[in-house]
Amino acid sequence: MWLRHWRPYKHWRRRPLLRLKHGYSRTGRFWVGLLVSFSLSTTIKSVAADYRVEGQAVADANRCLECHGSDGYSSDAKIPHHAGQLSAYLVKQLDDFQSGARQHETMTLMAEDLTAGEIAQIAGYFASLGQMQGEAIASLETSKNLFAQGDPARGIKACASCHGDRGKGRVADNVVYPLIGGQRRNYLYAQLVNWKLGERNNSPNGVMNDIAKRLDDAEMEGLANYISGL
Repeated sequence: MWLRHWRPYKHWRRRPLLRLKHGYSRTGRFWVGLLVSFSLSTTIKSVAADYRVEGQAVADANRCLECHGSDGYSSDAKIPHHAGQLSAYLVKQLDDFQSGARQHETMTLMAEDLTAGEIAQIAGYFASLGQMQGEAIASLETSKNLFAQGDPARGIKACASCHGDRGKGRVADNVVYPLIGGQRRNYLYAQLVNWKLGERNNSPNGVMNDIAKRLDDAEMEGLANYISGL
């Protein structure tokens, strides 16, 4: 019976030589992530550089790179890219996997043993990479308009109003809007479906659930296709 509960990939997991036992508190790690997200100043650039060196080792030891790539680009259409993703967003997602606020069979297991310090390092590493870029693909004009303008008559906010004109994410009023432009098409579509069905519920004030419920399947596919090319 015990074999049913034995997960070899957890036992084979490589560990760093030094584990940070006294990392940032949940509140503290969020602000560290937020700090790295503001990468325009010289000071923050130097912080990001430190994360790129040290964070890569932590990410590698915890097997993040096997799925999400050392350059932040995944090789599996179902697995998201992390290149240039806002650090505070990644911190929140890992926190949510640990707390159960977000459910995913693999990621819940991979995140469960991470310390606050490791989470900050991993998030900082991916944030330090160049932002993911998509390859422009033919998209319906309706998808482009839905992204840029939304559909006020149906209560659908424009994607760009939160995620930016090119979907590269931003921080506003202490709310982190993730980078989605250039993300995997299959992953984007799957997340919209999850929001719509209520299988994912960890957006601020349930905003993504509310939007996705108002979209039909063709619109979700069209948006995923358009956004992946930004």
